[in-house]
Amino acid sequence: MSLRHIEGSKGWLHWLFESTLLVKSVFALFEIAAGLGLRLVPHQRIADFIGWLTHNSLIEGRHSPIFTRLAASLDGFTSASQHFYALYLLAHGAIKLAIIVMLMRKLAFAYPLGMAVFAGFIVTQMARWAHTGAPALLALSLLDATVIWLTWREWRVAKRA
Repeated sequence: MSLRHIEGSKGWLHWLFESTLLVKSVFALFEIAAGLGLRLVPHQRIADFIGWLTHNSLIEGRHSPIFTRLAASLDGFTSASQHFYALYLLAHGAIKLAIIVMLMRKLAFAYPLGMAVFAGFIVTQMARWAHTGAPALLALSLLDATVIWLTWREWRVAKRA
């Protein structure tokens, strides 16, 4: 089986495409590292560390919004949720990194695959945003939408060539 490669376009949009892939690959590596950290660090050690942070008043006090959010998160952070987040981050990061590597290698099938996977990430992030309202999820979704558009553009230009 031979893999068809796509000739890359030139210009600033191509540079932007490659730059966003680089940024997303760094995010993917962080996700993989965080997933490994959650998988390898015992749950009690994480709970002890967060307890130490809050106990020693490194945060603005018990009534600060940061303390309140951290305490609420810790209450729901069970050993089972730790394992879920570890596997989620590992899988999400690995899938993202694999697609990015295939896009960087200009493999033809990676373009539609990448667009579909990144669209799935947006749907997941927006569903989570509806529950949390976290601005970071909006920023990640905007980055994913930009990557989808740039990927579509690269793929369309290559198909004409």
